Amino acid sequence: MLAAVCALGIAQITAWGTSFYCLGVLAAPIAADMGWSRSLVYFGFTVAVLAMGIVSAWAGRAIDHYGARSVMTVGTVLVSIGLFALSHVRNEAAYLAVWMFLGLGMRLCLYDAAFAALVQVVPARGRLAISYLTLFGAFASSIFWTIGHYLNEAVGWRETLVLFSAINLAVCLPLNWFGLARREIAGADAAAAATTVAQSSDGPPLEGRMRAVAIALFALIMSLNSFVFGVVAVQLVPMLEAAGLASAAAVLVASTKGFAQFGGRVVEIFFGKNLRAITVARISIGALPASLVVLLLAGGNFHAILAFTLLMGASQGVITIVRGAVPLALFGRTGYGTVLGLIATPVLVVNAASPTLFALIVEHWGWQVAEIVLLASAASSWFAMELMSRWYERNRYARAAVARAR
Repeated sequence: MLAAVCALGIAQITAWGTSFYCLGVLAAPIAADMGWSRSLVYFGFTVAVLAMGIVSAWAGRAIDHYGARSVMTVGTVLVSIGLFALSHVRNEAAYLAVWMFLGLGMRLCLYDAAFAALVQVVPARGRLAISYLTLFGAFASSIFWTIGHYLNEAVGWRETLVLFSAINLAVCLPLNWFGLARREIAGADAAAAATTVAQSSDGPPLEGRMRAVAIALFALIMSLNSFVFGVVAVQLVPMLEAAGLASAAAVLVASTKGFAQFGGRVVEIFFGKNLRAITVARISIGALPASLVVLLLAGGNFHAILAFTLLMGASQGVITIVRGAVPLALFGRTGYGTVLGLIATPVLVVNAASPTLFALIVEHWGWQVAEIVLLASAASSWFAMELMSRWYERNRYARAAVARAR
C-alpha cells in the first residue's frame, strides 16, 4: 500500500498540477498572446470537464475490464500529447478541440481512476489508501502554480506546456506503471476482504434495486456539492472580495483553503478511521452549508470570512475522500470503477456548468442572491445525505433481521 500510495501521490500532484490547474497561471498569458478573451480561455477548461463527464461511465468500465494500471498509463500518454498539442494551437477551434482531448486523458488518470487503482491493488485497505492519497493532491495547485508562474516568466506559456508534457512522461508514466505493478497476494486478498466484510458495520455490498437507488442518490448528493465546489474553484477570490475583503486580503485568505483541505484529510485519517464511511460523509457534507451561513452573516468581518474559508476547505478535503470511500463501503470492490464512473458523470457535468451559471446569477441578481443559491445547493446536498443515510440504515437493519431469521 505504501509503495502504491506514494507513487500515485506524486503522479497525482504532477497530473493535476500540469493539466487541471494549469490555467490558474497560464490563462492570462494565453489570452494576452492570442488576443482572446479570458472567458474563451476558461471555456476550454469547461469543455475538458464536460468531456470528462461524457466519457466517465465508459472510463469506469474500462478500468474494471482492463485494470486501472493500464488505463492510467494510457491516460498519462494522452494528457502528455494534449499538453504538447495545446502549446501549438493557433486558433480558437483547435484550442477547444485540444481541451476536449485533454478531458479524455484527465478522466483516465486523475482521482476517480486513482481511487479504483488503489482498490485493485489493496482491496482490503482501500478506504485508508484513498485517504492517504488525497493528502498528496492538496498540494497540486500550490506547487504547480508556482512552477508554472516561474516557467512562464522564463520561457513563455507555450514552452511551459511543452515542459509540462515532458514532465508527465518522465514522472507520471513510470510511477503509474511501476507503482501499480504489485498487488496483495490473491489468498491474502480474499481472506482480508472476507474479514473486512465480516467486521464492517456496513454489512455486505448492496445489490439489485437497492444498489441502483443508492448509486442515484449518492450521485445527486455529490452533484449538488459539485455545484458549490465548481464555483469555489474559479470564483473564491471574487466571492471574498464581495464579502468585504480588499483584493490582497482576499487572495491571502483564499490561499488558506488548500491548507484547510489538507488539515481536514489529516483529521479524517486519525479520527475518522473508526467511523463508518457514511458517518464521515454526513459530517463533512453537513459542514458545507454551515460554512456558507457563516459567509452570509460575516458582514465584512475578516475573522468570520477566514472561518468560512477554513471550514469550507476542510469540508471539501474530506468530501473528496467520501467520494471514493462511500461507494466502496456501500457497493464493494466488484465493479468499483464502473460505479465511480456512473457517479462521476453528473458530478463532472455540473462542475463544468456551475461557474457560468453562478456568473449569470451574480450578473442579474447580485452576490448575495448568488451566495444564497450556493447555500441552497449545499443544504439540499446535506438533506439528501441525511435521507439516504436513514433509508440505508432502515434497509440494513431489515436485511440483518432477515439474515438472522434464516
